[in-house]
Amino acid sequence: MKPAIFIIVSLVFFTGCAVGPNFHPPQTKVSDQWASSLAGGEKNAPTDLVDWWKNFDDTDLDLLIIKAVQSNLNLQIAEAHVREARAQEIVVSGGFWPTLSGGGSYTRNRWGKNGFPPLPPTTPLNFNLFNASFDAAWELDIFGGTRRAIEASKDEIEATVYNQRDVLVSLLAEVARNYISARGFQQRLIITRQNIQVQQRILDLTKNRFQNGLSSDLDVQQATALLDDTQAQVPSLESGFQKSVYALSVLLAQSPGALLDQMSAEKPIPLTPPLVPIGLPSDLLQRRPDIQRAKQEFAAATARIGVAISDLFPKFSLIGIGGFDSLSASNWFDYVSRNGSIGPSIQWNIFSAGIIRANIHVQNDRQEQALDSYQQTILLALQDTENALTDYAKEQVRRESLSQSVEANKKALDLSTELYKTGLADFLRVLDSERSLFIAQDTLVQSDQTVSIDLVQLYKALGGGWKEN
Repeated sequence: MKPAIFIIVSLVFFTGCAVGPNFHPPQTKVSDQWASSLAGGEKNAPTDLVDWWKNFDDTDLDLLIIKAVQSNLNLQIAEAHVREARAQEIVVSGGFWPTLSGGGSYTRNRWGKNGFPPLPPTTPLNFNLFNASFDAAWELDIFGGTRRAIEASKDEIEATVYNQRDVLVSLLAEVARNYISARGFQQRLIITRQNIQVQQRILDLTKNRFQNGLSSDLDVQQATALLDDTQAQVPSLESGFQKSVYALSVLLAQSPGALLDQMSAEKPIPLTPPLVPIGLPSDLLQRRPDIQRAKQEFAAATARIGVAISDLFPKFSLIGIGGFDSLSASNWFDYVSRNGSIGPSIQWNIFSAGIIRANIHVQNDRQEQALDSYQQTILLALQDTENALTDYAKEQVRRESLSQSVEANKKALDLSTELYKTGLADFLRVLDSERSLFIAQDTLVQSDQTVSIDLVQLYKALGGGWKEN
């Protein structure tokens, strides 16, 4: 028996036989260059995107990012999934090794006096029975089903790790986006209130001219209407600021109003750096955690095929039972009280109404789905990045035009006001100049905000914010 056991164990450890396909990373063709024009200061040079938010040079944003990474609940959930997957891999790996269980019992027994077969007259009817036993079993992984299951579990661990990194990338982007949005609303409020002050002075001037008979009541009503319209913008801007701060607070696992006092101090919108190295499209395959996650899910699906195929083959096991039986506790563990058996066993599912082969088809289809999902993830990642590059570059062009528009409208307002004071222009021209300047200033601030948010989206699309451990 010993040589046979040695041969079987040797097969387990040295043959390396594992049914089912081996995983090979899919070959994906990616363009050598970006389709976007890269007209916003982007360069194809390699870059380190781990701490991309520091490029905004805003200490408040830096602190919020640190707090979010430490406390965000979605990130903690993703980290718990990683721990769960690692524990599950230990569970699956346990199937590769023998199991040993033990037990003991004591029973007080009695024979029936009139039982069959009849007992000898001198046989005691009452007796004790002491038992201690050990059971050992080892299913030999001859065809590699367990090894494939372990392989799939390891791939699933990697998938959860990359999922946690994907959550981190999204978290960093959301913190930055809401922070920039809050600062944008602040700047729009500043401009609105400045315009309210200017329009209030013009209204006072108009009232004075009307009282002196130099203008009509129509001018006063028009100036009043413009001031009221501008004041009506304040509540919606304050609401937008508060909502951005609420979202920022929740990202830090705090109550929505926790950061209102901290964020109420006025600060400008974080400025974008003049140069943004972005690398090449092929870099996304390694940099984006969602792509890496999809690849590991494809690898796990491939290994699951081998697990399903192994059910077609017989299961070989070594089974051993041993223990001690005695009628008396005094000699319970004596050598002569021993009992036991050991030997190989085989189990083969000969008929299962096609369940095994149907499961193989299921796993094959799941592998195909995982491959399609991987390829789709790559395409969406490329699309996200191209969109972000285009938005970032085009918005900078728009911001430059808006900046020139603001300067022109300032000059137009000054000229129209002076002409109105000297009676060389009507009040309607002053109102039009005021209205145009306010719209241009507000739109410019929104463009500043959009440029910074577009850069955040670009960093997110490039997979920035995490690093290999």
